[in-house]
Amino acid sequence: MSKPEDSMEEFIKLKEALFYKQLGDNTVQCGLCPHNCVIKENGVGVCKVRRNIGGRLYTMNYGEISSIALDPIEKKPLFHFYPGSSIISVGTWGCNFKCQFCQNWEISQQRPPYVKRITPDDLVDIALEYMHEGNLGIAYTYSEPIVWYEFVYDAAKLAKVRNLKNVLVTNGYINDEPFDELIPYIDAMNIDLKAFNNEFYQKVCGGRYEHVLRTIEKAYKAGVHVEVTTLVVPGGNDKLDELEEEFKALAEISKDIPLHLSRYHPAYRYSVPATRVDFLLEAYKLARKYLNYVYLGNVWDERYESTYCPKCGNVVIIRRGYDVRIVNLDEEGRCKVCNNQILKKL
Repeated sequence: MSKPEDSMEEFIKLKEALFYKQLGDNTVQCGLCPHNCVIKENGVGVCKVRRNIGGRLYTMNYGEISSIALDPIEKKPLFHFYPGSSIISVGTWGCNFKCQFCQNWEISQQRPPYVKRITPDDLVDIALEYMHEGNLGIAYTYSEPIVWYEFVYDAAKLAKVRNLKNVLVTNGYINDEPFDELIPYIDAMNIDLKAFNNEFYQKVCGGRYEHVLRTIEKAYKAGVHVEVTTLVVPGGNDKLDELEEEFKALAEISKDIPLHLSRYHPAYRYSVPATRVDFLLEAYKLARKYLNYVYLGNVWDERYESTYCPKCGNVVIIRRGYDVRIVNLDEEGRCKVCNNQILKKL
């Protein structure tokens, strides 16, 4: 990472950040996410990638790639968005959360030594090269794409022109103005709703759930395909009455929002034993009372990964891991048995 005393030639690589204001005395306030960090000269925000240099805010990770792969769309996870397809998945480094159980902490909490720098045009070209292998677009994932905002925005606009789909896999912690600017270019989102209590959110992750729920609602109302993931952490966010309140809140937005209840495994600074499968099954049954599409993640059981028609109960998509077989859906995404619309016309 560049230091304040480094030559300005190093800073030419940086891109001035969007959504900030100058407060005087070379202090700035970032407006990208609800942290609204006040950053003194030479300081960085919570995300560690937005830095005050001489009273201007710069993004340190523009065009820096930490990971890139052609993934199944189900890995995002997105189960109702072009099931069985693939997508170029790309990530940078940095995050505006500090989740103590982060699976990707090597890139979310620090700058890894192996980053590669590319342009938005480069990324779109890569995505186009893989279209013959079933690639449908670009997923901004692995680390938090919100703190990669400027690059994601530039790449997503270019991708949209080339008829590529844009997907965000995100914690949903973003302010209204940047969200409203970006969302016309986004086709689908998987949003992590990490808990439905702020004690856990603030202590373990560093945020508040109301902001995330607002992002879910805004994205859905904007016509974006939305799926939600909750990683169920023992002793943290696993009270059934609390989970039930989450299920109710999502159902108020739409009963058709797919929910992924994922099994936690120890990682980073969290050593609590893995989530019990029997508890996940209990939560799954409770969620099904409110939501039409509920899935279990990190369990690898096709019964809880497959899609069933909520009207007639017949299986319409069978999933065995990333082996996906569409069995009872017509070309319009309707159940062949009862004609119920399962997938939106995408």
